[in-house]
Amino acid sequence: MKIAMIGSGYVGLVSGVCFADFGHKVTCIDVDSDKIARLQAGVMPIFEPGLQELVAKNVREKRLSFTTSLKEGMDKADAVFIAVGTPSRRGDGHADLTYVYQAAEEIAREIKDYVVIVTKSTVPVGTGDAVEEIIRKNRPDAQFAVVSNPEFLREGAAINDFKRPDRIVIGTTDLQARDVMSEVYRPLYLNQSPIMFTDRRTSELIKYAANAFLAMKITFINEMADLCEAVGGNVQDVARGIGLDNRIGSKFLHAGPGYGGSCFPKDTKALARTAQEADAPVRLIETTIAVNDQRKKAMAQRIIKACGGSVKNKTIAILGLTFKPNTDDMRDAPALDIIPALQQAGATIRAHDPEGMEHAKTMLDHVQFCDDAYQAAQEADAIAIVTEWDAYRALDLAQLKEVMKTPILVDLRNIYRSSEMARHGFTYIGIGRSH
Repeated sequence: MKIAMIGSGYVGLVSGVCFADFGHKVTCIDVDSDKIARLQAGVMPIFEPGLQELVAKNVREKRLSFTTSLKEGMDKADAVFIAVGTPSRRGDGHADLTYVYQAAEEIAREIKDYVVIVTKSTVPVGTGDAVEEIIRKNRPDAQFAVVSNPEFLREGAAINDFKRPDRIVIGTTDLQARDVMSEVYRPLYLNQSPIMFTDRRTSELIKYAANAFLAMKITFINEMADLCEAVGGNVQDVARGIGLDNRIGSKFLHAGPGYGGSCFPKDTKALARTAQEADAPVRLIETTIAVNDQRKKAMAQRIIKACGGSVKNKTIAILGLTFKPNTDDMRDAPALDIIPALQQAGATIRAHDPEGMEHAKTMLDHVQFCDDAYQAAQEADAIAIVTEWDAYRALDLAQLKEVMKTPILVDLRNIYRSSEMARHGFTYIGIGRSH
């Protein structure tokens, strides 16, 4: 199969290289000529474990290429994937579909033979209808079908998620398009990955519903953490106790500073907005959004309280800036709420992150970025672990205490045991556990 992938960001690049690794011939297309030039030189625009090696392999074997030319990329393509960004629109929280509609107009000009146009971007229900209308308006003579095929990739584990998915959702009632998509995903079907065919609108809703449910699950356990602290419980045991119930499951039951990233914040907002416009409000989702926003802001107060109620003229070391480990993604990361609030309270911030500091430098002011955790902790009045990178899971606590001014550690990810920290002379504050 020949596949054109419009958009060489996170979803487009990972999907494109994985399709190429299946044996398809894939052309990744992007309007950003600098990004394409870097990709052609083997330089990745994002950090994702294993991505650079997989790209190099498939470029070398001539199954993967990069271009700024849609005409070149679409030539004789069986399927054209739209994998452009759909950020939250300012003002109303709805998904901004500017790039999706622009791609549809450009695709219309290049259609020659029958082609399947696939929306891989996360889009509100009804977007596929609009894409089809745009193409038909521009090219009433064209033979094509528009299909919804949402992605379910976790940053930091995206390649494995693509190659070993829980399910593949394909939204189309067009039989010819169904045959094409079955062939595109045939390598996964042979691995017994379930392919679920639905109508297009249902497929679009499945993506939003999945992310909203997971966001609610995170927010639920975060509220249970607060309750545990108030009554003397242990949220980690609560999470294990309910997670062992097969109807609930253990995933996404890890208390922390709130969810962030490229998907959950914007997708919950977009779903809530869609539901409001349809006069079918989703109150649980709306509450989840509000509770999560408040929680991220409250984490700074937790650190301030650990420092005796004031951080004025104090130095706080922040370990972890990205919204989760194994990515350089800073979008809606809790650190973006925590650090400015601490600075406003008078603190000096020293920070470290294994992969996210370059992006963080463009989003945070007056932060001293350090080479490692120990440099960040130098003369610090307290440390806060904000992202649970592996690099922070086995810190030399004796060395850490030696370089700090005051041995206070606020663990927003519950990496350490309170008994272990007490043994090393630290004042330790976790999440959802009595102190």
